Amino acid sequence: MKHRLLNKYLLLFDVGGILYILLEMVFRGWSHWTMFLLGGLCFICLGLINEVLPWEMPLWQQVLLGACMITVLEFLTGCAVNLWLGWAVWDYNNLPGNILGQICPQFVLLWLPVALAGITLDDWLRYWWFDEERPHYNFF
Repeated sequence: MKHRLLNKYLLLFDVGGILYILLEMVFRGWSHWTMFLLGGLCFICLGLINEVLPWEMPLWQQVLLGACMITVLEFLTGCAVNLWLGWAVWDYNNLPGNILGQICPQFVLLWLPVALAGITLDDWLRYWWFDEERPHYNFF
């Protein structure tokens, strides 16, 4: 049972990591291996929203929570890879409202549709691949 659970989460982690790398390739033209790890972690966290919180939570609240989670994970990752390790994977110092050059309000807004896509994709993958509950959402 534990082996099966680990395999499920490793597969979901891989999906999130690959999608995050692809998203960066489309919008930035390049990525970094650490973004695979960040994307996998973000996808797992987005998927846990409906695992930990009730399905009755309105979808817009799930999306807002998801965008906040992505922002926190981006900040922590940025502090580690950019500030601590000095790898210069990204630098938002030139953008208004940035915090330590690692996150900025503009990208928080971009995480809203990403969170929506991640939440719903995770829910459907769990339904299709792992015979979990069929996704259903409250919108208000």
